[in-house]
Amino acid sequence: MTDAMTMAWATAATLSWCLVGGLALGTVFYGGLWWTVRKAVTHPRPALLFLVSFVLRTAVSLVGFFVVADGRWDRMVVCLGGFIAARFIVTRLTRPPEASPRTVALKEGPLASQP
Repeated sequence: MTDAMTMAWATAATLSWCLVGGLALGTVFYGGLWWTVRKAVTHPRPALLFLVSFVLRTAVSLVGFFVVADGRWDRMVVCLGGFIAARFIVTRLTRPPEASPRTVALKEGPLASQP
């Protein structure tokens, strides 16, 4: 019984680290995408910036997945779950602030078009 419990805890700990690895990889991937989009507006060659960013982000993610998974499908699935969760976290954290009702009323009010 003790050996089975030890094995279960070891598996849970390993899968937890795989989840953390997936979150880290997703944060790098989607955070890098957000940074690229923001920099591309002022960059003299935005297409090149997007291409280089895509290649680097994809290479880092693929290598990270192979390192974290270590050839095991269950670790790969958990890592992918963390990667997808990071997408929602990064999207939420990089969202522009919501406009308050007062700000919206001022922008859309009767005097909004006057100088």
